[in-house]
Amino acid sequence: MTLAAAAGHLTAHADPTATAAGTHGFLSPTGVEIAFLLVGLVTFAAAVVTVTTRQLVHAALWLVVALGGLAVEYLLLTAEFIAWVQVLIYVGAVVVLILFGLMLTRAPIGRSPDADSGNRWAALTVAVASAAALVWVVADAFRTTWIDLDGPAAGTTAVTGASLFQNWVLPFEALSVLLLAALVGAIVLSRKADARAGAEAGAVTKAGAETKAKAGAETKAGAEAKTGAEADRAARPATTDTAPPAGPGEGGDR
Repeated sequence: MTLAAAAGHLTAHADPTATAAGTHGFLSPTGVEIAFLLVGLVTFAAAVVTVTTRQLVHAALWLVVALGGLAVEYLLLTAEFIAWVQVLIYVGAVVVLILFGLMLTRAPIGRSPDADSGNRWAALTVAVASAAALVWVVADAFRTTWIDLDGPAAGTTAVTGASLFQNWVLPFEALSVLLLAALVGAIVLSRKADARAGAEAGAVTKAGAETKAKAGAETKAGAEAKTGAEADRAARPATTDTAPPAGPGEGGDR
């Protein structure tokens, strides 16, 4: 056995991920990697439609597709626990909370011009910069890390739960406070909308009552005028068209 073969054998035993990385590369992807790429494209398209559509309900439904795509990506990365958490919390709770917020705030169902702020280029610039920074950080942090997708699942419930509640307790609690704040904000906005709608309805009712009272006064004045005219007509002496009888000497001599 040559020195290079011995070194390669020792490296394979020391780092199993190196063997997984050396069996195939980017030019020979496996079926799981192809599925990961296709699901990623669908998820990206759903996310783009979510932020570009002018219908709020459609945006919420496309958000379900985007979050569901992320859950499938986690499953393909052998992180079953994170995938089911994605489905239960984000798809099953956050999206439902968004839909309830839309209903409580009486958001328009159809196309809404208010859904477009006119700052698309600024938003696109920020989104591209954020995505580039995120990709750079992740790629730099996990440059030499390989996951054996054909091996046993790495994201088990025990390992993930221990890491979550030992190292990520504060972000976990912050997320729960964020959801509570979103719910309270939806209730506050719905109360303001109800108060505004009540004030507008009261103003319309008051204007209608004033118009009705004015019409009633005019009707009463017309009725009084008609009654007065009939009374004046009844008080006048009756006149006839017949001439009075002729007296003696007024008639012609025969």
